[in-house]
Amino acid sequence: MEQTIRVKAPASVSNLSCGFDVLGLALAEPFDVIELALTASGRVEIEKIRGCETLSTDPEENVVGAVLRAIAVATGGKTGFRVILEKGIRPGSGVGSSAASSAAAAYAANYLLGNRFNATELVRFAMEGERLASGAAHADNVAPALLGGITLVRSYDPLDIVRLHVPRELYCVVIHPETEVKTAVARDLLDRQLPLETAVRQWGNVGGLVAGLYSEDYDLIGRSLEDFVAEPKRAALIPRFSEIKSSAIVSGALGAGISGSGPSVFALCRGEDTAVTVMQSMREVMLASGIGFEAYMSPVNMAGAEKI
Repeated sequence: MEQTIRVKAPASVSNLSCGFDVLGLALAEPFDVIELALTASGRVEIEKIRGCETLSTDPEENVVGAVLRAIAVATGGKTGFRVILEKGIRPGSGVGSSAASSAAAAYAANYLLGNRFNATELVRFAMEGERLASGAAHADNVAPALLGGITLVRSYDPLDIVRLHVPRELYCVVIHPETEVKTAVARDLLDRQLPLETAVRQWGNVGGLVAGLYSEDYDLIGRSLEDFVAEPKRAALIPRFSEIKSSAIVSGALGAGISGSGPSVFALCRGEDTAVTVMQSMREVMLASGIGFEAYMSPVNMAGAEKI
């Protein structure tokens, strides 16, 4: 009989303002679910996709296929997989839709194969999904989606993922306007070279954010949530971005910014009560705009990908 497993992997907020391509945080919801069967076919077959009619079931064009093909090659090329994918995260939402699918596929395949790969190897496999989705094999979404918590990509070559301390009262609010921003397009907006002064300011914020997380210094966390690299270039892609961000901060958020390449906007908060207030304020901006949206609030998800 075929071996089958169901795995869910969560949405994630990447960059966290100052940590472009190196920082990410796992959310409690939404999430993608993958049902994966190990077969003797030697092929990857995507049988069905629920929740998103626009995604291709061709494994050459789907991030799940990219991940599973990479794992099959690593196991000698004879492993086959059959997939049913349930999309709970809208593609192009800025909260790691492709990363969640990729992370769930990597986790599920590894489980069925007897857990032969370590965490770093699984992140590397999942990055192949991101390569297909955006043209860049970045790990800032797939790492937290797989491992949970808040993660730092210390190095890409060699790949070195560090799980950071998560303060007990840290909450995240996300507003997702009903518009799509393609990751590849958003990346093309960025400068390939930075003035030294800009780079120094960004490095200082990354260090400040990491220090704030470990010391549970919420004021330091808030002061460090500034982005001098991506946000100035991408803010114009997101309707009402400045208003959403300002409303969050005025309502008590530690800081706010663009989640990944957008269009989602995130806010970090201290405590659930503050997070509820911040979410309501951000929702009011969107309701007044007439633009459809979804809103999420959660503590940091410490589990990451997990078997259902």
